[in-house]
Amino acid sequence: MRLAPLPRLAQREQRHRRRVLLALASLIVLSLTPVFGHHVLGAVIWLPASQQHLGIFCLVALHHLLAPVHDAFHVLLMLGIAYASVERGRAIWRHRRVMGALNIRAPLSGSTLATAARQAGLAPGSVRVIEGSPNPAFTSGWWRPRVYVAADLETRLTRPELEAVLAHEAEHLRRRDPLRLFALRCLAGVQFWLPATRRLVDDLADEAEIAADDAAARTHALPLASAILAIAGASPVAIEPGVGFQRTDLLERRIRRLAGEDAAVGTHVSRRSIAAAGSALLLVWVSGTIVLHPLPPAGATGASPEHCAHDGSLFAHLFCRGATSDAGKVDCPHLALATARPPST
Repeated sequence: MRLAPLPRLAQREQRHRRRVLLALASLIVLSLTPVFGHHVLGAVIWLPASQQHLGIFCLVALHHLLAPVHDAFHVLLMLGIAYASVERGRAIWRHRRVMGALNIRAPLSGSTLATAARQAGLAPGSVRVIEGSPNPAFTSGWWRPRVYVAADLETRLTRPELEAVLAHEAEHLRRRDPLRLFALRCLAGVQFWLPATRRLVDDLADEAEIAADDAAARTHALPLASAILAIAGASPVAIEPGVGFQRTDLLERRIRRLAGEDAAVGTHVSRRSIAAAGSALLLVWVSGTIVLHPLPPAGATGASPEHCAHDGSLFAHLFCRGATSDAGKVDCPHLALATARPPST
């Protein structure tokens, strides 16, 4: 029996998935482009070296104030690559260590598990049985993913329930969810300074489970709901980087959907994470754009008779156009500082 989600629920879920994908793509572009954009673009014509003011702001002072901020994002990018490499490397190492210690075998030809796999559209050669596994079923592997099931699963579930679980995992295998989610978590590690990225990836992991449920529900809706409840007390943690069948935090949503009821479409993204991401991205873009402004050439003492001349710190000089302006003087006390060091890269 097939039970489709309610039309309004399906529409909400579709909108949520589009928003998540759009938000994730936006974070990637908005956070990475300004970090290295000036190396590609060079000077921009709307901020020539001869233009020393932008409104009341002195571009020379603003360049020097924001250059360290821009450099800091270069450092964060390098740290993010190192962090993602170490964190994902540890996940791979833990996976190999755990899997190497398990007793794994292929299902017996003609066994209930092999027959159920074929009925679920899953080749028995893609299934492995684990003796003593606390996790009832999960999919793992990148290039040749396989479905791993606990040895006692076929005795704990009815035949239709077993087929439903295998149909669910077959969808993870078909979509290569372990590889896809691993790559997304690697990206979230690179952008560790944007917690919203990791939360968006968690949302996509939730949607991967919902998509697998929908695929299995085409022929096994009620048995799948029954199987989820039957093994609800099992370990919900997959051997990462794998994708597990049981998710405690999604239990209510999955059951209600499979029963044809309305269900809340939750998200891991919070207002605080959105505000933090917005503030960080604003700082990235402002600093990256201002650093695009080329500093005056060496030996310059003033490119415009309108440029100000007064003593003070960079912060005081930042608003020099609005505080003090003397058209009769052309030297800027910070031009020497501007030409003493090369443009930031």
